[in-house]
Amino acid sequence: MEIFDSYNLIIAASIIIILSFIFGEVARKTNVPSVLMLIVFGIILKFGLDAISEEPIDFLPILKILGTVGLIMIVLEAALDLKLERDKFIPIAKAFGIALVGLMASTFVAALILEYFIEGMDRMTAWLYATPLSILSSAIIIPSVTGLREDKKEFHIYESTFSDILGIMLFYFLTDQMEHTQEFGSGLIGFGGNVLLTIVLSLIASYLIVLIFQSIKSHTKLFLLIAVLLLLYAVGKQMHLSSLIIILVFGLLIANMKLFFSGRLEKWLDYKAVKELYEGLHVVTMETAFVVRTFFFVIFGLTITLSSIADPQVAMVSILIIISIYVIRYIMLRISIGKDILPQLFIAPRGLITILLFYAIPKGAQVEGFNSGILLFVIIGTSIIMTFAMVRDKQQTTEAVRKVQNNPIGFEKWKAPSIQEKA
Repeated sequence: MEIFDSYNLIIAASIIIILSFIFGEVARKTNVPSVLMLIVFGIILKFGLDAISEEPIDFLPILKILGTVGLIMIVLEAALDLKLERDKFIPIAKAFGIALVGLMASTFVAALILEYFIEGMDRMTAWLYATPLSILSSAIIIPSVTGLREDKKEFHIYESTFSDILGIMLFYFLTDQMEHTQEFGSGLIGFGGNVLLTIVLSLIASYLIVLIFQSIKSHTKLFLLIAVLLLLYAVGKQMHLSSLIIILVFGLLIANMKLFFSGRLEKWLDYKAVKELYEGLHVVTMETAFVVRTFFFVIFGLTITLSSIADPQVAMVSILIIISIYVIRYIMLRISIGKDILPQLFIAPRGLITILLFYAIPKGAQVEGFNSGILLFVIIGTSIIMTFAMVRDKQQTTEAVRKVQNNPIGFEKWKAPSIQEKA
């Protein structure tokens, strides 16, 4: 019997999805990210495949496709949860500012480290390599912060989503700069125009999609809608637009339909039909993101070469980058939020976007001296740090609740600090 016949593949895929669900339940109980468990499972699976397979299997093409679809689904899932209410404008603006400053500062410092330690890496190339290492992973963060206080959870959803979008935009801006070797000023103006054009086209396309799909009576239109969004993303990429903005704008529009269809536009909206579309899309997106994320991180685990981490230079460069991530994050959070920065300080994992953009670095910009073990070290290192922080936070919350239960009189005293912090 062949190892990779259709029935074995179905069995393997089914077991992976079942295990991913179990990992998710374990993550809720322990705060250990399910993504980390999936990567470890992929590494273990790799040892088994190496033992029974004579030739190594190239999973890279599958990884790229899953990563792209996963990215779209994760951003759409996050956008569908973002409510643009007046009382949330300040938290959204604050999260955007922290994501932007954190991305630029982390990329700058990581680029200096890479340029100094990696042979054959100039400044522009160092920035290109540093960008994926500076982007927060919404694929890891969003499923991991469900147990946090509501304001902290919202902050992480906003911040990680903005970090994904801004990081991808920065990466492709740098790629375009290197390929066309144009002046920074003119390149920046062209990039700004590109973003503005993408936003305008995204709004037009989003309004048209909502107006068309609210009229469709078929019960099988949700995957048709996802297919349309995937098509728009791919066409946008071919036209060198910031395609992820298309997904974000559509998600925001349908999640905040009363805001976008106000005034004269209100008469064009069939609120009941669009609300049903939104609710169905939310479920399908969440389920699809779960499946795609599951296979992406398992397959990433299959591609990992553990020996690459053993290199002393890899360890040194990776540790310096990780230290810089948390130092920059500490400074930003202390300035913008105050003293209540735990566990937010340590929730800064790298993941899906980091991997996806690393494999998207143009051949002409690739540096032989760069060891991909740095990528793996930073991803696993930041994930483990987040795990310890989340577990510690859960323990402290449980202890606080237990004290309150044992001493009901002290409830108001225990509650008061969180009210002050929120104020």
